[in-house]
Amino acid sequence: MKYLEVIDKEHGVKEVWLNRAELHNAFNAELIEEMISLFESFKDERLIILSGRGPSFCAGADLNWMKAMKNYSKEENFRDSKRLAKMFSAINECNIPVIGRINGHALGGGVGLVSVCDYVIATTETLMGFTEVRLGLIPAVISPYCISKIGESNARAWMLSGERFNAEEGKRMGLVHEVCSLNDLDQKVEEIKKRFLAAGPEAAKVAKRLVRDVMRNLKSSEDFTCQMITERRVSSEGQEGMRALLEKDKPAWMKK
Repeated sequence: MKYLEVIDKEHGVKEVWLNRAELHNAFNAELIEEMISLFESFKDERLIILSGRGPSFCAGADLNWMKAMKNYSKEENFRDSKRLAKMFSAINECNIPVIGRINGHALGGGVGLVSVCDYVIATTETLMGFTEVRLGLIPAVISPYCISKIGESNARAWMLSGERFNAEEGKRMGLVHEVCSLNDLDQKVEEIKKRFLAAGPEAAKVAKRLVRDVMRNLKSSEDFTCQMITERRVSSEGQEGMRALLEKDKPAWMKK
């Protein structure tokens, strides 16, 4: 795979690394397709560890990908959003437990990747944020997964401002389960691996499906959220926000 590194470990554990360190592991159309294909292929594994190479976990959307989508038609934006939604769905609906090893900043869609992990360990240096609104967009596609973790009150507090928050705040709101220093991260991951591997392999998969089926009904909201982000991408404000980002300028609403 070009943008993902997959490492087989003992006891049926697989490590999945976002491997675009030079771009802070931002995702583009190719990475999205790799992620979908990979997570749909998992069947007999016991545990998956998801992390990022380099200093960041995931900075959300790649700038070149955003540059292309800026000129997409409404129909093209909707199709693009559906593939993004499919990536989060593929991870969320994977029956194998997924541990998030959050080694650095997770912004925008990167928070979406955090939210579809079953257990999340983040470093004290990690910053997260639903930064989409600061580009005139909204965190629509990731919203079902994030709101199910953090609740309506926290979603209103953080999605409306786009302000960044640290891992301790993420833990307080339910997005993160454990916070440690970067030096202790690998040791903590090993401890969590032992806990999850103590479960019956099939029982763990069925338990994950149980929680998902009882608490969530995401399919009914997927088209709605994709339609919402499509509207924002082609809106004048969304276009202005993406223009400002790509041109390293302030958006018009910050110049007044």
